[in-house]
Amino acid sequence: MAGLMAKIARALISVSDKSGLVPLAQTLVDAGVQIISTGGTAKALQAAGLDVTELSNHTGFPEMLDGRVKTLHPKVHGGLLYVRGNETHEAAVAEHDIAPIDLVIVNLYPFEATVAKPDVTLEEAIENIDIGGPSMLRSAAKNHRSVTVIVDPDDYETVAEQVRDQGETTLALRQRLAAKVYARTAAYDKAITTFLGKAFDDGAGEPETDTSLPESLELSLPRVQTLRYGENPHQEAALYGNFNDFFSQLHGKALSYNNILDLTAAASLIAEFDGFPPTLAILKHTNPCGVGQANSLREAWDKAFATDRQAPFGGIIVSNTVMDGPCAEAIREIFSEVIVAPEFAPEALEILTKKKNLRLLKMHQFPHQKSDLQLRAVGAGSVLVQGADTYLVPESDLKVVTQRAPSDDELAAMKFGWRIVKHVKSNAIVYTGSDRTLGIGAGQMSRVDSSRIAVWKAGEVDLSLKGSVVCSDAFFPFADGLIAAAEAGATAAIQPGGSMRDQEVIDAANERGVAMVFTGNRHFRH
Repeated sequence: MAGLMAKIARALISVSDKSGLVPLAQTLVDAGVQIISTGGTAKALQAAGLDVTELSNHTGFPEMLDGRVKTLHPKVHGGLLYVRGNETHEAAVAEHDIAPIDLVIVNLYPFEATVAKPDVTLEEAIENIDIGGPSMLRSAAKNHRSVTVIVDPDDYETVAEQVRDQGETTLALRQRLAAKVYARTAAYDKAITTFLGKAFDDGAGEPETDTSLPESLELSLPRVQTLRYGENPHQEAALYGNFNDFFSQLHGKALSYNNILDLTAAASLIAEFDGFPPTLAILKHTNPCGVGQANSLREAWDKAFATDRQAPFGGIIVSNTVMDGPCAEAIREIFSEVIVAPEFAPEALEILTKKKNLRLLKMHQFPHQKSDLQLRAVGAGSVLVQGADTYLVPESDLKVVTQRAPSDDELAAMKFGWRIVKHVKSNAIVYTGSDRTLGIGAGQMSRVDSSRIAVWKAGEVDLSLKGSVVCSDAFFPFADGLIAAAEAGATAAIQPGGSMRDQEVIDAANERGVAMVFTGNRHFRH
């Protein structure tokens, strides 16, 4: 057992977040551990009635430079780093009167929370860059065969339990905690790199860079959960990041890789309707197969489901408002994988939780923000990075290009459909009314084929496209796509424009009395 256990006689504690600290410190004191501490942490522990040695008394050197220099001292790092049992190290620490430090408890200055404030200044951000904390953490983690290190308050109770039971910690625990330290310091450095890179690019009189994307990309994401498998059973998979900040699972089987892909796509789509009347979308394989909007969520469900009565089986359902009893009653008639909503009414939970495997997720916030970066691995050790597509063209930028302008109803349908088509895989065609989808064609090599599929899908459920609006995520390269839409019954079209043959498309629209507007921006989704 030699070397596998580490007796704790002396602990150094310096934390920004003091929640949960006192019970752990009390356990240490009860076990005869000497506590060394700094500044506000020492005062908090002393206020709790605990005996604390001020760090300056331990090192014989005062804090200075407004606290910037206090733990950067040989008696701190020597006490952490020296290899116990190494004759040379033992002689050196004895000569310089350096006592061993067996436990370090540190959490860092709140840099991430500071820079998240909308009015943060560069000076304030820099002052919240922790220097001594990461240094102590890394020293302790490097020497984890002898030193226990805690960076996460969630680990307080585990360490306290081992100290209570045996006065020392196991090597397995110290290894886990050491690895956690390097994940935390890597994430901390990433946050600093990202903020300062952007801050320094935005000013200081230097030439502007040609992009706001970071010069280098540093990723350090905690593993949220291991998944049974990836897209297919022969692929390993896990979920990393801050997923649990956005979603809470209330019921059902564990989420799969494909579930997570689908439900985050669903949440991004429904974010387009934040603050709108009750809106509900049904998705399959990240593509919407029906979206409806009404005065009640049950009516919105009826409109969404009417678009395609086959594809929703085994799909994802998402709403922009509380999932209520009447809507839950309708939904339970079909098999669904996941339902996502901001809230679930008690009667909805009572109805839906009767399905043992149905996954119910509460959405705390929408997953994609304007400042987000989207990453996609492309093989060859490379990653593509882009900003999130949160842009929605303002009505004032819509350009009427035909002899006839759209009616108020057609304009409403355009604005409704344009929010949806950006979430359909290219080539994307969506036929809509002002509050419901009527036909959706996705992911075809030809835009005309996408239109044909959308028309066929509408015909399968007896939905008339007469008087509908056709929405295209990118320009019609030829007039044939517009002609096909008009023949299907569309009386208006919204598309980006920008084709060499725009005039041919406009002429075809004019010949058929179709009102058309250009948005000036496309929404490819590959």
